[in-house]
Amino acid sequence: MSAKMQVEWNVTVVTARYRRAMASRKFFVGGNWKMNGDKKCLGELITSMNGAKVPANTEVVCGAPSIYLDFVRQKLDAKIGVAAQNCYKVAKGAFTGEISPAMIKDCGANWVILGHSERRHIFGESDELIGQKVAHALSEGLGVIACIGEKLDEREAGITDKVVFDQTKAIADNVKDWCKVVLAYEPVWAIGTGKTATPQQAQEVHEKLRCWLKTHVSEPVSQSTRIIYGGSVTGANCKDLACQPDVDGFLVGGASLKPEFLDIIQAKN
Repeated sequence: MSAKMQVEWNVTVVTARYRRAMASRKFFVGGNWKMNGDKKCLGELITSMNGAKVPANTEVVCGAPSIYLDFVRQKLDAKIGVAAQNCYKVAKGAFTGEISPAMIKDCGANWVILGHSERRHIFGESDELIGQKVAHALSEGLGVIACIGEKLDEREAGITDKVVFDQTKAIADNVKDWCKVVLAYEPVWAIGTGKTATPQQAQEVHEKLRCWLKTHVSEPVSQSTRIIYGGSVTGANCKDLACQPDVDGFLVGGASLKPEFLDIIQAKN
């Protein structure tokens, strides 16, 4: 085989392997309801979602306020998962206002969102604490949507890679089994601002994150781990973002409380 033919063969093999890896990563759409809603309006939202068709290649999980976890799990169709928006790093104790993974599971929910930028930058959660939370949540059998992302001044300073890699390392150091981890890249400057990273900007960071996982964890983990994008995702921009090879879904904030969330669920359909 000539050198040229060998190169072409190698490219073909790598491309085929990459496409198989992409196909094995089930598209993931998370809705983060944050501190919004009451039983009346959430009940109306749930009724709408129960009537939605969820594509076979898409997994949908909704993050409800902790006080409504039991209500939402009872009312929401089983085809849609339920997540808590936070939890603490231990099973029980004198930690007023906190909830544990065991409590989340007792309400019937199987996921938790950890490390969201609002937890980091409003409530002062450190990388270390988030890593500890991830470790405990996974040990208790919860799936974890682990959030990372840079602030605007960090992007403008050219340190996006350092910030997201440091945050990812704090998470990775606490993960033994990646099958229940979804990594959510959420540039802080695009959350609730109406600004969205372009599909190219999102793909660039997601690709670098996948390479980081390959180098620092393993190639199988890098190819199987779903890396989703969050930051002003809407029904209007979701399809362009979903076309990117390393964007495996979304973590949606405000739009998850609106009818357009049903369009976002269909982004990969």
